Amino acid sequence: MNQKETSRTYHCEIEAAFAIVGGKWKARILWHIGNERPRFNQLRDILENVSPRMLAKQLRELERDGLVIRTLHPEIPPRVDYQLTDAGKAFIPILERISTWVLAYCPEAAEKIGR
Repeated sequence: MNQKETSRTYHCEIEAAFAIVGGKWKARILWHIGNERPRFNQLRDILENVSPRMLAKQLRELERDGLVIRTLHPEIPPRVDYQLTDAGKAFIPILERISTWVLAYCPEAAEKIGR
């Protein structure tokens, strides 16, 4: 969490959780990293509409918050990949439950999922 968020008081656990993984991209990034070790461009391709700048910012925040590990491999050209920490992995079942809930209780939203 950034300086502003660490000094903030939350009203409940849900508010604190969404301060960490809320927004348009973070949960999707975690979902798509999953058990893989994708590279930056692989994530950008999967997420389609994310700008490189926004993806980099979101990945830095997830790394800072202890959900993602960024590994720089000392090669020419340099290769960077991302993986989930234990805390990030613990969030995947929550995302799976949200997915199940959407499919069961939000049929109009489920119809719009491009699979």
